[in-house]
Amino acid sequence: MRASRLLSLLMLLQTRGRQTAQALAEELEVTVRTIYRDIDDLSAAGVPVYGDRGRAGGFQLLDGYRTRLTGMTAQEAESLFLAGLPGPAAELGLGDTLAAAQLKLLAALPEQGRQTASRLNARIHLDPVGWFQEAGKVDILPDIARAVWNEQIIRMRYERWAGVVERTVEPLGLVLKGGVWYLVARSQPEAGKPPGGPRTYRVSNILAHTVLDRHFTRPKDFDLPAHWRESLESFEAGLYTGTARVKATSAGLKMLRNLAPAFNERITATLRPTDASGWAEADIPLEAVDWTAHQLLGLGLTVEVLEPPALRAHMAALAAGLHRRYQN
Repeated sequence: MRASRLLSLLMLLQTRGRQTAQALAEELEVTVRTIYRDIDDLSAAGVPVYGDRGRAGGFQLLDGYRTRLTGMTAQEAESLFLAGLPGPAAELGLGDTLAAAQLKLLAALPEQGRQTASRLNARIHLDPVGWFQEAGKVDILPDIARAVWNEQIIRMRYERWAGVVERTVEPLGLVLKGGVWYLVARSQPEAGKPPGGPRTYRVSNILAHTVLDRHFTRPKDFDLPAHWRESLESFEAGLYTGTARVKATSAGLKMLRNLAPAFNERITATLRPTDASGWAEADIPLEAVDWTAHQLLGLGLTVEVLEPPALRAHMAALAAGLHRRYQN
């Protein structure tokens, strides 16, 4: 335990530079006194670590010092192999790089660690694409990724649901969600105006693009994971505009729950007892009336809309239209 903490302390100083004793104590979840003892032990072991007093003081390693420690637990090696998804890496143009890195990692491990890490690839396979879905075209992804990395402006033709638009954007990051790649970018600012907020573009909907020989300054305070979480929360909050009451058979309830996590949560919270005929009432989140009606229509006679009246009337109109279509 203590050896692991000393190694962690060394890695923190090597990767982050000067650190106060308080910051190190909070990171390693120990007391400041323990940090002082650990620093003394590192120094006694020959690690060139020194401290400066004062408000701007702290501990740091001698300039140019890099540890050559390669010790790694089996669990740490497994996690690194598991994190290196071959599919997404290849889509980004990093397939060969990932393979080379894994080979070097295997060479650095002791024999038992090599056996454990090698077994992982044979026994666990990660496929990020959902059922009955195909990954979108990703032939342009390496080019987009280089523009993100090099902070280069992209001019693109993009297919929205309302039509094709032209955009000149500053690419801030790439996100893989459910097997689909998305580009997070902000529009180029117009003269005298601040840049627009980040927006999300599906990479497979980019019809044409040109990476310009112009660079932009990435906002220092932009946090891609935090932005993505906030975007998802905002999207889901604005997606459902109300609530609908339905009754369904057990099969209908099961299919309703599978439509989306929001459906499952709302049904669980509002499900009424099953009546003598085997039907139960529950609430479901309501998006646009026409969209929800088309979703429920696919469930056939296992679900009946009770309210709101507008949704029930739309279901009736769709059913009548189908009847007329197939009657002849």
